[in-house]
Amino acid sequence: MDFAGLNYLAILVAAIAAFIFGSVYYGTLGKPWMKAARIKPEEAKMAPSLLITSFVAELIMAWVLAGVIGHLGAGQVTLWNGVVSGAFVWLGFMATTTAVNQRYEGFGWNLTLIDAGHWLGVAVVMGGIIGWFGV
Repeated sequence: MDFAGLNYLAILVAAIAAFIFGSVYYGTLGKPWMKAARIKPEEAKMAPSLLITSFVAELIMAWVLAGVIGHLGAGQVTLWNGVVSGAFVWLGFMATTTAVNQRYEGFGWNLTLIDAGHWLGVAVVMGGIIGWFGV
């Protein structure tokens, strides 16, 4: 098995970029998301623990995605392969998990589309950055 290795600077930058992407994404779609999630704006609270949890989770995601991309082998850690890998990981794991969980939780497809769109952006941004930085 060929493994290209991990670039920890790329992982950190990917996590930061994904966090910023999520802030802009939900900042733009906050009202439709709250409606779809059945959250009353006056009851919405952004505790620091939520932001810390989000960022730590994105660091872990970036680390795992870097491992997946690294498994493509030496010379294969490229911008394009990172974007494609991110999209595949999104389709196979993030979109499907989001759809299943939200069906069981009784939410409509509008919430799933908003949340899955966010995770698609996160996976593609992370994958692109990891691939662009290389090993």
